[in-house]
Amino acid sequence: MQHRKIVVVLKGYPRLSETFIAQELLGLERAGFDLILVALRRPTDARRHPVHDEIKAPVHYLPEYLHQEPLRVVRSLFACLLRPGFWRALGSLAADIPRDFTRNRARRFGQALVLAAEWPQDAGWLHAHFAHTPASVTRYASQLRGLPWSCSAHAKDIWTSADWDLAGKLASARWTVTCTKTGFDRLKELANGNSSVHLSYHGLDLDRFGSFSEARKQHDGSVPGEPVVVLSVGRAVAKKGYDTLLEALALLPGDLAWRFEHIGGGEELERLKALAQKLGLDSRVSWNGALAQTEVLEHYRGADIFALACRITANGDRDGLPNVLVEAASQRLACVSTDISGVPELLSPEETGLLVPTENPIALAQALERLIRDPMLRALLGDAAERRVRSNFDHVASIGQLKQLFQQEWRAAE
Repeated sequence: MQHRKIVVVLKGYPRLSETFIAQELLGLERAGFDLILVALRRPTDARRHPVHDEIKAPVHYLPEYLHQEPLRVVRSLFACLLRPGFWRALGSLAADIPRDFTRNRARRFGQALVLAAEWPQDAGWLHAHFAHTPASVTRYASQLRGLPWSCSAHAKDIWTSADWDLAGKLASARWTVTCTKTGFDRLKELANGNSSVHLSYHGLDLDRFGSFSEARKQHDGSVPGEPVVVLSVGRAVAKKGYDTLLEALALLPGDLAWRFEHIGGGEELERLKALAQKLGLDSRVSWNGALAQTEVLEHYRGADIFALACRITANGDRDGLPNVLVEAASQRLACVSTDISGVPELLSPEETGLLVPTENPIALAQALERLIRDPMLRALLGDAAERRVRSNFDHVASIGQLKQLFQQEWRAAE
């Protein structure tokens, strides 16, 4: 059976915070799929993940803002005017505009025109990563070219998109996959029970992460010179809840020996550093910035506890199942997080981790203190979490599911 060439539409590429997408792209390439990557904007990250260098697919960039490349946009408009799908796509735009009267809506249509006009030779399928802006461009482009499309929905795109917008995309796409049960339930409801919505956990490349078999130290925070290391990896943005985590650390007993290490960039980093200073945590906190994967892996293996205080922000934004939790668990690291979104799908309370209510620094401090004082509990939770990752979150299974979905389409078209 011959694979079709797939155009994958991404918001930005490459992005250090979206290595789970890059891992999926690499997995599809290794499974024999021919990919072309199309990004709505150019990279802003200074660092690259090693997996990005392994992906062979060419990358094309659409104009991020239409006024920056007006001739390219006008040429694309004239190239698409005579296409049979132009008026269908324009009709979709006309239906969308009254409900989303923004420049962004017009921009997505303009980007779709460029994609349709500069269409890669022999490409026969579109796949969008994220159900918000990339899916808008993909949907219009699919109508312009008369080609089918599919979508991978994740977290923010599910919870910050309007119901009408998601429902329209679900009806238009051949199928949609998402990475948490909570996201799946929301999409399934909007799709009116349509069977084209599928649950597919991202999964890790466990060969890349390897197994960590060394015994961790049994320190319990009682010796000042042997602090228990609490690690967190993530961008300093509101939905990660780092202010709550710092407040929780400040509530720990003064005689308890611990140290907090953070890895990641983000626009709130300076504010968090100021908060740590205000809370008197300066001497116990290390801000490492963004690090390469090999360095992050060493931090997982050198830490004793992994903490992430996920929250739902005012506009509904939230994590699905943070990949860093799965990574930490794969290294037998005891994890504590909050009971939102897909986190409980990995961390079962008292079994594979500890869960606390979101926005509750007192409960988080109590969970952290418990883990700091009890190395045996840390070992039990870490071992159980690693077993769950290896049984439920191996990327081989998720790639296999995507491969099957694509191949079903190919067979139906033969």
